Amino acid sequence: MRGLSGGAGSGPESCTPARGTVPAVIAAVAVLAALGLLLSGCGTGGTGARDEGPAGAGTVAVPPASPSPSASDSPRPAVDAVRLVKDDPKVSASVKRGLKPCTADQYPVDVSYGKLTGGSADDIVINVLTCGDAVGMGSYVYREQGDRYENVFRAEEPPVYAEIDRGDLVVTKQVYEKGDPVSNPSADDVITYRWSGSGFTKVFSTRNEYSKAVGGAASAEPAPDN
Repeated sequence: MRGLSGGAGSGPESCTPARGTVPAVIAAVAVLAALGLLLSGCGTGGTGARDEGPAGAGTVAVPPASPSPSASDSPRPAVDAVRLVKDDPKVSASVKRGLKPCTADQYPVDVSYGKLTGGSADDIVINVLTCGDAVGMGSYVYREQGDRYENVFRAEEPPVYAEIDRGDLVVTKQVYEKGDPVSNPSADDVITYRWSGSGFTKVFSTRNEYSKAVGGAASAEPAPDN
């Protein structure tokens, strides 16, 4: 009986694992863990290590929303240029009489918006023309003053035309000699005005004289009176 009780595998010593068993178990667990990671990587699309990268690398970047335009950035509504001219006491009666629609409700007026007088709002340049030959009958500049527009410049010696050029007011006046057709003036004067704080001041002018030898046959239409 003693031999059975004292043999190998009996008593407290029977719980002690054999030498080399623990390292073998640890190695087996490590292999299984590595195999599990490999299988899980294959199951997500087979990209392996290349699946690991910056987060969101495959997403499309959405640009930030543009800020909503403020009230000052919004385009100003177009003014009723015809009404502005007709209601202006500084506009001559002859120009007002000639300001009639050419076809239906289309009036012969050219309107430009831009910075001329240094105000926060755009100034308005209005040219009143004739319907038939587009001769400039009057040119005007209006500056916003509170809830209304003030006439700060007028030129009513036809033919005349005003434009905005890099912050300056440029007025062109055609010069006719006796017998000149409307289509072929003898010269034109180009006058540049600049805002001085309370009005426009002439800063320089240029005269362009045209040859009578070119331009084709003369029109029989007489030139407008200066």
